[in-house]
Amino acid sequence: MRILGISCFYHDAAAALVEDGRLIAAAEEERFSRKKHDSGFPEGAIQYCLETGGMSARDLDQVVFYEKPFAKFERILITALQSYPRARGSFTEAMMTWMGDKLWVREHIRNRLEVDKSKLLFVDHHGSHAASAFYPSRFDKAAILTVDGVGEWTTASFGVGDGQKIHLLREIRFPHSLGLLYSVFTAFLGFEVNEGEYKVMGMAPYGQPRYVDKVWKLIEVASDGSFGLDMDYFAYHYSRDTGYSRKFLDLFGAPRKPNLNFFTSSSGYPSYFGAKPGNYNELVRENEHYADVAASIQKVTEEVMLAMVRAIHKETGLTRLCMAGGVALNSVANGRIVRETPIEELYVQPAAGDSGGAIGAALYAYHALLGQPRNGHVMDHAYWGKEYSDADVRGALDRRGIRYAFFDDEPKLLDATVDDLIAGKVIGWYQGRFEWGPRALGNRSIIGDPRRAEMKDIVNTKIKFREPYRPFAPSVLAGEAERFFDLADSQRHDAARFMLLVVPVKSDAVPAVTHVDNSARLQTVFESTNPRYYDLIRRFGQATGVPVVLNTSFNLRGEPIVTTPDNALNTFFASEMDTLVLGNHIVHKADNV
Repeated sequence: MRILGISCFYHDAAAALVEDGRLIAAAEEERFSRKKHDSGFPEGAIQYCLETGGMSARDLDQVVFYEKPFAKFERILITALQSYPRARGSFTEAMMTWMGDKLWVREHIRNRLEVDKSKLLFVDHHGSHAASAFYPSRFDKAAILTVDGVGEWTTASFGVGDGQKIHLLREIRFPHSLGLLYSVFTAFLGFEVNEGEYKVMGMAPYGQPRYVDKVWKLIEVASDGSFGLDMDYFAYHYSRDTGYSRKFLDLFGAPRKPNLNFFTSSSGYPSYFGAKPGNYNELVRENEHYADVAASIQKVTEEVMLAMVRAIHKETGLTRLCMAGGVALNSVANGRIVRETPIEELYVQPAAGDSGGAIGAALYAYHALLGQPRNGHVMDHAYWGKEYSDADVRGALDRRGIRYAFFDDEPKLLDATVDDLIAGKVIGWYQGRFEWGPRALGNRSIIGDPRRAEMKDIVNTKIKFREPYRPFAPSVLAGEAERFFDLADSQRHDAARFMLLVVPVKSDAVPAVTHVDNSARLQTVFESTNPRYYDLIRRFGQATGVPVVLNTSFNLRGEPIVTTPDNALNTFFASEMDTLVLGNHIVHKADNV
């Protein structure tokens, strides 16, 4: 049975193909369109999935959409009526959008894929999230927690997965939303909603949670883990321009200007910001205020998540937890769940946001709606995107007249790469199928030597052109993780495979991947799921005693992660990377100037 799952028309459009309960392919549309967080109909992703499955749309048994548009439309209508006349502007804008694409999903799918309407199914948004987390896990039975901004009406749900069944037991409904609470602060701190939340998480360690008491004025948590917001502080339910109200500003002050450079006394002042401004000390104090706000909302978010997880455990007694929804990407909160709750094993869908709903919709249809049993298929890696052959790579290199070396011996390729790492070079690492989800996990990565403290600034300044508070991740051999990081039984936590746990750093041997608060968002690397990346790190460890590499996504600021060899070459030559390893080919910048 062949099922295509689709997510689109909000943000992070994606498609996924499942055959007989096994994932065949999955990709976000942004990787093909090159438009970051592309929300449009995922034509490129669908075409890729069908090609990978060796089929056309006519061969599909079901096409499943990740939410129910009419239920979502109902929420928008009711909310607008309840907030009239304040919601007049946002209502008009919403109607224009919904009358264009969002309300006619069935017709869009039928027209573009030419499939019969009898093959179309729609799944609740949080049902898709729950399925995306539970069915790909290795657990026969587990608690499930989904937390995001909002689906149709639901903003958080909890339940139990048992075999092929998912039972969602309770939910929290709009406008009360932990995801929207965090997004309001994201906007207040000058970042783009649905894009900048991870920047808030990165900024938080540069501040102190001085405003926790103020944040708690906005949200109240009950003993059963449920919560409610004081809506007097918010405007997202009626305003098209802002998520916070005047009362919010009276509490926290003026919002941060979006394009203001961020630097504090602990972050330093990066050279690429130019000369220090005359009012440097004043700007430091201002930035530290906003860092304190970031630390405060991050702290409260973590406490709410911990309360929810503890309540779920108390009710179910289950020590295995599956999580999805955009808030599940808060890897700092996830690390605390592992360390501070009775949860012994945590699985987080690697594309926990809306894109992951494509996988969840397909699996929910197969198991929950069509009654098919689980077959032991586990998503223990995220390499579900398109692969480009050595012939593709060579064609891209030759078309541009680029000098390169070809290696038909993998150990020699890896040793040459290790030599460059040890020499302090920054390397673009492009291998195999690209990753599913927002993290680069060793197939579309920029890598460096984590032992060099200066490597953090080198990559930020010359490669990524990004803010100094953004941390880099360590990729570490799974069996060696506990030498360097405070994560007991590290190989049991699948969330660490996907770079979705932040944990304390135990060793001073990896300063380039250690954040200002002595933490790191690690990725555990397994030989069974990525043998080439594993062997690269192993060889680097044999040479240096540190089986860890610095890893960040292979892209420039504001761009999606690279997909094709041409994308990789464009990014390589637009940055100051030293070396590019494309499959079995190595390109040195110095040979091509």
